[in-house]
Amino acid sequence: MEALIPVINKLQDVFNTVGADIIQLPQIAVVGTQSSGKSSVLESLVGRDLLPRGTGIVTRRPLILQLVHIDPEDRRKTSEENGIDGEEWGKFLHTKSKIYTDFEEIRQEIEAETERVSGNNKGISDEPIHLKIFSPHVVNLTLVDLPGITKVPVGDQPKDIEIQIRELILKYISNPNSIILAVTAANTDMATSEALKVAREVDPDGRRTLAVVTKLDLMDAGTDAMDVLMGRVIPVKLGLIGVVNRSQLDINNKKTVADAIRDEYAFLQKKYPSLANRNGTKYLARTLNRLLMHHIRDCLPELKTRINVLAAQYQSLLSSYGEPVEDKSATLLQLITKFAAEYCHTIEGTAKYIETAELCGGARICYIFHETFGRTLESVDPLGGLTTIDVLTAIRNATGPRPALFVPEVSFELLVKRQVKRLEEPSLRCVELVHEEMQRIIQHCSNYSTQELLRFPKLHDAIVEVVTSLLRKRLPVTNEMVHNLVAIELAYINTKHPDFADACGLMNNNIEEQRRNRMRDLPSAVPRDKTFSPLSPSLLPPLSLRPPPSLPPSSPLQAAAGSSQGASVSEQVDSGTGNWRGMLKRGEDGVPADRAVLQPPIPASPQKGHAVNLLDVPVPVSRKLSAREQRDCEVIERLIKSYFLIVRKNIQDSVPKAVMHFLVNHVKDCLQSELVGQLYKTGLLDDLLTESEDMAQRRNEAADMLKALQKASQVIAEIRETHLW
Repeated sequence: MEALIPVINKLQDVFNTVGADIIQLPQIAVVGTQSSGKSSVLESLVGRDLLPRGTGIVTRRPLILQLVHIDPEDRRKTSEENGIDGEEWGKFLHTKSKIYTDFEEIRQEIEAETERVSGNNKGISDEPIHLKIFSPHVVNLTLVDLPGITKVPVGDQPKDIEIQIRELILKYISNPNSIILAVTAANTDMATSEALKVAREVDPDGRRTLAVVTKLDLMDAGTDAMDVLMGRVIPVKLGLIGVVNRSQLDINNKKTVADAIRDEYAFLQKKYPSLANRNGTKYLARTLNRLLMHHIRDCLPELKTRINVLAAQYQSLLSSYGEPVEDKSATLLQLITKFAAEYCHTIEGTAKYIETAELCGGARICYIFHETFGRTLESVDPLGGLTTIDVLTAIRNATGPRPALFVPEVSFELLVKRQVKRLEEPSLRCVELVHEEMQRIIQHCSNYSTQELLRFPKLHDAIVEVVTSLLRKRLPVTNEMVHNLVAIELAYINTKHPDFADACGLMNNNIEEQRRNRMRDLPSAVPRDKTFSPLSPSLLPPLSLRPPPSLPPSSPLQAAAGSSQGASVSEQVDSGTGNWRGMLKRGEDGVPADRAVLQPPIPASPQKGHAVNLLDVPVPVSRKLSAREQRDCEVIERLIKSYFLIVRKNIQDSVPKAVMHFLVNHVKDCLQSELVGQLYKTGLLDDLLTESEDMAQRRNEAADMLKALQKASQVIAEIRETHLW
């Protein structure tokens, strides 16, 4: 059991060589308020004066003090090897192999090292000082002397000195492998002990807290610490131990620690005879040694697991940094090939590192095609931006100066091209989104797939530039193809398309059904078989409205228009514009039915000598359309919608295919050859394979840490072999 503490000291030495504190080793952290006697307790444990003294804050950096007990035989051997004259000596980590036999020099070195890092303005630092003391008069211990808790900044101390000290103390005592030595002066109330308060914050159960009561000889006359030492005031699981320190007068008079320990024993025998054997510096040293050994034994299993896990992590980290480059030509070709393969695998969805937080690569391109682009096209209204007045105006402009018997086909083509043109913008936006995603794949491959590229920043930048340039060259080609797809649809309006012909036939049937429904709604006084018949000349519409008897519909558009005209004639029968019922109604109302909606004012007769402007006729901003105008507009709108849906279906299918062929697949096929052609050149090898400035340093640090962890694992294995654990 006694050999466990030297083992921990070995582990501490191992990790000190790499300057890392990633492993929380078992140690004793000394906590207390300023001037509570922490440093005096440590000096009593060492048996020598070695710590700085003074008023105010003296300990301004953590001091990790390792006490190593040496036997006379080991001391003699070490003295001969190192030329040491004395039985006690010390070594600092920052001074490497220098050995101090004069403890006054050790004190001066502590002060100098403290001022070197913390300055001389009473500030503190969390960078520790490592000191190892070899002596036959000490027990094996590892202690940490921390700055004393203070409340008010003095002199030129920073205003947040209290917070800084508190955070520093919590950093060390939060280590679950540490024992907390809470130091409190006996001439203060234990209920106000800051050391016990901060210890309870991290150790509420008190499983690793030991209380030390100092300055027993300075209590007020008539009082004693019996209740405190018995644990009646504040119970502490690991116990309370009282000690008597040297006063400042004793220090000034050069009173030795050995003399102080003898006087302490005499004081305890006189004032606390029943507790003398459970208090004092020697009892404290033995108790700390025993607690630390048991604590080390309990911590070793977890410590071994932690070391093994860290060793595996650093082995992986070192592998990611790679070995120093020997064959630059082969390395460059290997990196280029690996990047090109990972880029293609990311698009195909077979990459080794699959993103789980968001869609990436080929999956995102698929989402763009079928979700983003598809939904955008579906949200485009076939008649968006097209009003009934626009349709009517197009019909009138397409007829010229002559009244039309049928809805002109030119108006349909003009309007449907205008609507199809609206599909070009979302199609080009689809190309842009896919291009952006292929740019993102470059960064994805750099971060997750090819860690080796991080070693060579210039090669990484060159690869990014080549791939970006290739994508940039393919973008206008793909945009041109998508533009041509829309232009192809605009170049020829195929009214013979099977889907379009079916839509027209269905629309004709609907219009005919509507006409029959209106015929059934006629008044019963008019015989239904005489409403519109070639055998009833009196019921024929005016000649200007008759369709040519022998003119068959030449297209689906004219077929739809013919049905519209038939419905128009039957409507006129109902409205009274072509038979006796209509004449009777005009006689009663005095106004034709088809002009009752809008009566433009009749211009006054021109006076003699005044010119007449025939175009000076007020144009109504809005009016109610006639029945025929409504039917003509409805026919055009239905045909536009039907043909637009056909074109949209074609565009929704052909644009993703064009993007895949001209952009995605082309880049996949040409990527490696493009990278090799641009980068695999003898003159670029040295420049491209130049490592980043800190890469070699990080590789060396990782290698050193891995060696330290492996050595620590061997030390723990030796413990198991010697049955110390």
